[in-house]
Amino acid sequence: MNLTAGRLAAPRLSHLSWLLLAVAVAVGFGLPAVVGSVLVLTLLTQAVIGGMLAVGVGFLIRQNGVVSFGHAAWYGVSAYCIGLLLRHEVLPVEAALVLALAVPTLMAFLLGLVIVRVPGVAFSMLTLAVGQAFHEFAMKAQAVTNGDDGFAIPLPDTLFGLPISTVQQPETMFVLCWTLLALVIFGLYVTVRSPFGRLTEAIRENEERARFIGYKTVLPRAATYALSAFVAALAGLLFALYNGFVSPEVLHWTLSGSALIMAVIGGSKLLWGPALGAVIFFFLKDLAGNLTEHWPAMIGVTVIVVTVLMPAGIAGSLAELGGRLRKSGGRA
Repeated sequence: MNLTAGRLAAPRLSHLSWLLLAVAVAVGFGLPAVVGSVLVLTLLTQAVIGGMLAVGVGFLIRQNGVVSFGHAAWYGVSAYCIGLLLRHEVLPVEAALVLALAVPTLMAFLLGLVIVRVPGVAFSMLTLAVGQAFHEFAMKAQAVTNGDDGFAIPLPDTLFGLPISTVQQPETMFVLCWTLLALVIFGLYVTVRSPFGRLTEAIRENEERARFIGYKTVLPRAATYALSAFVAALAGLLFALYNGFVSPEVLHWTLSGSALIMAVIGGSKLLWGPALGAVIFFFLKDLAGNLTEHWPAMIGVTVIVVTVLMPAGIAGSLAELGGRLRKSGGRA
C-alpha cells in the first residue's frame, strides 16, 4: 500500500453507508416482533453478544494481521469490573459502566505496547498466556472473586433512568445488543477508512517499509489492539448485565477459541463477517447439541469445510458472489 499523504486521506462516507446503518438498526427493532419465541430471542441475544466479541477478534486479524487467543481476558475483566463495582457499591452504576470499559481498554493498550513487537505465533501465545493469567487470578483470589463459584451481580433498580428489566428481558436486550453491534461495526468501518485505518493496513502489509519512510509502527498497532479489546470489553459488559452473574468461565481460553472460530466461519475480511459467524456458530451449536453430545466435532467439521472451500469465510464468499452477479448484470 502506498503510504503517501494523499493515499492516507480519508474518503467521505457515502449516503449509502448511513442508509445501511439505519436499515440495520431498524431490523433489530423489528426482529423481536417477527420472531416471537422467547427461546429463539434468548439464543439470538447470546449470539449477538458473542458476535461482538468475535468482531473484536476479527478486527485485530484484519488490521494487524495477528491472531489473539486471549481476548476473553478483556471480555472477562469488563464483566468482573462491573460486577465488583456494583457488589461493593463503589460508584453509581453509570460511572461503573464507563470504568468497566475504560479499565480493560487501557490495560490492553499498555500490554499492546509490548506484545505487538512480537510477530506471528509468538504474539498468539503471549495473548493466551495473559488470558490464562487473568483466569488463574479469578480462580485463586477467593476473597475478591469468590473463586470458581463466581458471584451474582447486584443490579440496581434503574439504569440511565430505565427499569433494570430492560437489560434482563430477551426482547429488549436483543434490541440493545443488536443496535450496539451495528454501531460498533459502523464505527470500525469509519476507523478502517480513516488515515489511521489506512496506516495500520499498510503496517500490516509491510511494517519495515512503513518504519523506513518515517511512520511509527508500535503505537498504531497497540491502539488497534486496544480498540479490539474495547469491543470485547463491551461484549463482556453486556453479558454481565444480561446474566447478572460472573464466573472465571468468562476468562477462559475456550471462550477466546470460540470467538476465533466465529471469526473464521464468518470471515474477518469484512467487518460484519465475524458477527455472521457467531450467529451460525450459536445456532449450529444448539442444533448439534440437541442431536449429540459430540457437538464440538460438528463445529470442527464446519470450520474445516469453510476453511477449505471458502477461505474468505462465509461473508467473504457471499460478497464475492454478489460482486460476480453485479458484473454479470452489468455485462448483460
